[in-house]
Amino acid sequence: MLKGRAFKFGDNISTDHIVPGRLAHLRSNLPELAKHVLEDADPDFASKVQPGDFVVGGSNFGLGSSREHAPLVIKMAGVSAVLAKSVARIFFRNAINRGLPVLICDTDKIKDGDELEVDMASGNVKNLTTGKDISFKPIPDFMLNILNEGGLVPYITKHGDFKA
Repeated sequence: MLKGRAFKFGDNISTDHIVPGRLAHLRSNLPELAKHVLEDADPDFASKVQPGDFVVGGSNFGLGSSREHAPLVIKMAGVSAVLAKSVARIFFRNAINRGLPVLICDTDKIKDGDELEVDMASGNVKNLTTGKDISFKPIPDFMLNILNEGGLVPYITKHGDFKA
């Protein structure tokens, strides 16, 4: 079970919003880059987010270039999952491979600052602030296994193989 606050963003949050190109020189220093995560969408996000919190987007979250470090720095900032109406396919795969859950659901029922509780196995988001439940398609077991190991590389390192 995941629990934390919602940080709400709009539609079309790109990988440039997540990790601005002007900070490309920090790609070899990911902890420093994580201090700037999403600053073009919310300049104070990195200083406000706490371990366990959620990034909540609208449609087309993670569009743009394939920046594998974009989901990684979101995770490094302490975010437990990204919830969005829809997500760019490459961002989704990069996020799972890096151990960051991405859940597709109706985020219109979530406001900035709402307290959420997420059960990935059952496919339920409980908005503790409003009392409303939001369902999503449960994450398949093989993806949950990857996420539980912290990403694809740790999964393969531990298990020596990948079985779908």
